[in-house]
Amino acid sequence: MARYAYDRLTALDNSFLLLEKPNSYMHVAATQVFKTGPLCMEGGGVDADRIRKLVSALLHRIPRYRQKLAWIPFENHPVWVDDENFNLDYHLRHTALPRPGNDEQLKRLSARIMQQHLDRDRPLWEMWVVEGLEDDRFAIISKTHHCMIDGISGVDIMRVLMSPEPDEIIPDEPPWVPRPAPSPFELWRHEWVRRAWLPLEVMRGAVSLVRQAEDVRFDLMTRLRAIQETLGGSLRLPSETPLNREIGPHRRFDWLTMELGELKQMRKALGGSLNDLVLTVVTGAVRSFLRGRHVNPDRLDFRVMAPVSVRADDQRGELGNRVSAWIVPLPIDEPDPRAQLARIVEKTTRLKVSNSAVGAEVLTQAAEYTPSTLLALGARNIARLLPFNLVVTNVPGPQAPMYMLGAEMTEVFPHVPLTDRLGLGVALMSSNGKLCWGFSADYDLVPDLREFVTAIESSFRALQQLVHLRPAVGANGHDASASRPG
Repeated sequence: MARYAYDRLTALDNSFLLLEKPNSYMHVAATQVFKTGPLCMEGGGVDADRIRKLVSALLHRIPRYRQKLAWIPFENHPVWVDDENFNLDYHLRHTALPRPGNDEQLKRLSARIMQQHLDRDRPLWEMWVVEGLEDDRFAIISKTHHCMIDGISGVDIMRVLMSPEPDEIIPDEPPWVPRPAPSPFELWRHEWVRRAWLPLEVMRGAVSLVRQAEDVRFDLMTRLRAIQETLGGSLRLPSETPLNREIGPHRRFDWLTMELGELKQMRKALGGSLNDLVLTVVTGAVRSFLRGRHVNPDRLDFRVMAPVSVRADDQRGELGNRVSAWIVPLPIDEPDPRAQLARIVEKTTRLKVSNSAVGAEVLTQAAEYTPSTLLALGARNIARLLPFNLVVTNVPGPQAPMYMLGAEMTEVFPHVPLTDRLGLGVALMSSNGKLCWGFSADYDLVPDLREFVTAIESSFRALQQLVHLRPAVGANGHDASASRPG
């Protein structure tokens, strides 16, 4: 038995490290808002020490949070090893807004925390406990590198650190002893052994595919068609827009909440899925926003990338990425919201029938057999050849009240990282009857982010009018324009 332990990153996980640049970080983040409740201290502060003790007691259920990156010599491929110098105080931080802090100040603080890169010499995550928020509230701003988690595994972490009951008990902390890390020579030797076995692994994969497929020919043709559609969409670049320029290092962050029940009523009345309705709302907002920028949307090929989870039920609770993607053209040339929805439903239905997400998944699996040097070369150029204009990710969160040591979470606003030439990103998470929107934008490229949020509200109301629903949208604040970072 080996005296050491490590985990090799998949090609997909590694890609998020390769895509990171000085102006584009690759961590996913969220701002969670809580009622202070039993965590309120005398004088109005938040008992951050109890939160620290809770996180420390639960870290054994998230072992990746105590691991850092190491690198295979010559191959330069990353692996996870235990951090023998792990210090929770570096990752769990405590700060405050000037009382009484409002939502606009919290948005600015969230943007500044999110735009800071994570230290690659330490485990790639941070949590900031923020007190001083008005109305007896506090916030937790969390950021975790995308090479560690995707949206679904991020929700799984939330379920580990929180409880569906207002339980104030902190469990006993089990002892933790870091496992020895392999030497550079041992990593290099194992990598060459792995490469020697690759042909056999490819054969095993082919045999497994044949055994699992009820109709081998049909299954293979489905995968080939999915790959063809994925590559075909990638070879044609979308239209240039004011949102697709070189980005800088600073960010803006804004948010919005909607009642999830109203979207469900709209789905029953109008058809399509909840995600189809979300994309329709985004379509109307993009159309209005571009017209406000004096851009004619009628002749633009505007596409969104919508991540699709391929995580199996038996993979729930595991970290790492299990995602594929859809490339969906938005009908921003169409002014009628009902017609917009019909065109989106037609496209997403076709993507489901063709198993388009399988194509991206197969290509991702093929990357496992590609040397890291070639992957790095591809990552350097991919940002300039992106086949989409905008990322819209929608993650289902817990649909029941969630508590941290008795403090109830009221909202959670997700944050999607930006890459080169993507000046705006939209992330959604449903939680306990609410649909929480998070909007991340380049500071200089999208100074009018609040206008886009307003356009989302207007687009949603336009859909409401089709089914005569009572408007009920809350923006949680006024002007979201943040002061320029110092």
